[in-house]
Amino acid sequence: MTRKTAKPVVTVAVREATMGDVSLMARWAEAMAFETENKRLDLGLVSRGIGIGVGDPSRSRYFMAEIDGEPVGTLMFTFEWSDWRCAWWWWIQSVYVSPAHRRKGVYRALYAHVLELARQQDDVCGLRLYVERENSNAQRTYEFLGMSDSGYRMYEAETHHSES
Repeated sequence: MTRKTAKPVVTVAVREATMGDVSLMARWAEAMAFETENKRLDLGLVSRGIGIGVGDPSRSRYFMAEIDGEPVGTLMFTFEWSDWRCAWWWWIQSVYVSPAHRRKGVYRALYAHVLELARQQDDVCGLRLYVERENSNAQRTYEFLGMSDSGYRMYEAETHHSES
């Protein structure tokens, strides 16, 4: 007879990111872009962009997940005004969990933290995110946490690119 061993309980703490986290978050952004889209990013440009976002909460908010004081994941959100709802959508972006800590509840903790913050605001109507069509693992995670496919397709048109 085989006996199941219980998974060890992992406590994930979530905190606001600081300027001291920027270089790690930039390296994670670089890794994420390569993993999910096979894209190479300019690390200097990404570091500058994250630094601006961390330094100006009117643009974006960044969070770090930690296990035993070690950073293991990050999430950023930005703001979109909805005239139809007369409220804000918070767009979840730049999600990354270090490979050694995946499937341990890190994203769940980050998402729960942001969801609770949103629920505390009367002028936030919900959370949104976009995901690569082929990233079925991420899609299953988002659905498991209660999100659903919005039915929208995303389009973009670049206007310019800042050089680092």
